[in-house]
Amino acid sequence: MRKQTPELLDLERELTVFMRRARAFSGEMAREVHPELEPAAYGLFVRLEDGGAQRATDLAVYFGVGKATISRQLRVLENLGLITRAPDPDDGRASLVNLTPRGRQRFRAVREARRAEYVRKLGSWDPAEIAELARLMHQLNALAEAEG
Repeated sequence: MRKQTPELLDLERELTVFMRRARAFSGEMAREVHPELEPAAYGLFVRLEDGGAQRATDLAVYFGVGKATISRQLRVLENLGLITRAPDPDDGRASLVNLTPRGRQRFRAVREARRAEYVRKLGSWDPAEIAELARLMHQLNALAEAEG
């Protein structure tokens, strides 16, 4: 096991700050889609936009939350007309969750605003630095995914 070095302690501190800010930013973005949405809703939108229709149980596994938690979040989105459920053709007992056209349009507008904010904040960075950060974040995420 690796010893707690100053570098690892610095990394822990910076990741903690980054996660806190990312959570707050996701909350802002979710509220831009609809004022009643929780921060976790933005992640659901990203997953549904990128992956298409999915079962609620698969979403729960992906996000590492219980069925009750994902059901509650999806119920809010459905009540707001941002997602829809349709029977799963592979299993009549299950349903597939997908974005409605309204949900997709609102999410895409907010996602573009989020990306514009990244461009603004990282505008002074060298593209190679951004690429290196993306590579390292991917490496860290892949490690977490393999362990999860």
